[in-house]
Amino acid sequence: MVLLHVKRGDESQILFSTTVDISIETLTQQVCAVYNGRLKVDRICSEIPELADHGISLPLNMQGLTDDQIMELRLKDEWEDRCIPSGGADFKKDELGRRNGHAPNEKMKEVLRKTVEEAKALISNKQVQANVCVTMDMVKEALDQLRGAVMIVYPMGLPPHDPIRMEFENQEDLTGTQASLQVIPEEEAQLWWASKELQRGKKLQDYVGKNEKTKIIVKIQKRGQGAPAREPPVSEEEQKKMMLHYYKRQEELKKLEEGDDDSYLQSDWSDRQALKRQFQGLTNIKWGPR
Repeated sequence: MVLLHVKRGDESQILFSTTVDISIETLTQQVCAVYNGRLKVDRICSEIPELADHGISLPLNMQGLTDDQIMELRLKDEWEDRCIPSGGADFKKDELGRRNGHAPNEKMKEVLRKTVEEAKALISNKQVQANVCVTMDMVKEALDQLRGAVMIVYPMGLPPHDPIRMEFENQEDLTGTQASLQVIPEEEAQLWWASKELQRGKKLQDYVGKNEKTKIIVKIQKRGQGAPAREPPVSEEEQKKMMLHYYKRQEELKKLEEGDDDSYLQSDWSDRQALKRQFQGLTNIKWGPR
């Protein structure tokens, strides 16, 4: 199987396993799906701690308003009484005014936090260092874990305007957010290898040959952004090792220089004539007046 080390810019994303016979069209779609799936998991994982600390999301027309403004406008959250966490709620006001403040109890919070850690680990870019390929099945497994944890804590579900539910239902609106800049639409995705764009009308073997044991670094980006920066000839990790080796070598050379120091020859104990002068009473002679 061919191993693709997929990067976005200089940041490692995933290891992806495929064959040389795959079409670039299919490969780009598969890699892009996993890439965007990991982003979705990350977005949900970043939002669930807010759910754990401050409860469900307020309706859009109530977000950011003070209690006095809500009373003055006679607004009411219709989902507050429907979406109650298991085991009851502990009130903790959301200073940002995005959530209603009725948070789950500590036991339910721990369920959410533990699941977030497991889901993050499953699709983490640290899997590259562990030589583990991330697949779409692993992304779906992470999403299922998160969905299951939310259902345990909120058996009646989340309101339709809650960003976590919208992510699960693929109804998220990322317009104007930093997250929207990271997502790559499948039709706009491009794969690059060795400063060459992998053209969708060809197969992978047209670029890397027919050796199934090949491992290459490919970069994913949006169409129209030009060729990505070339990979440095020496990786950051290799550079650190080289610098460490150079430093150790310098320290060894310093010790060798210290070992060659002949200043000890001026010491009294190294004087070959010292014993003779002592017998002749010629030691400790001072020529000045006493």
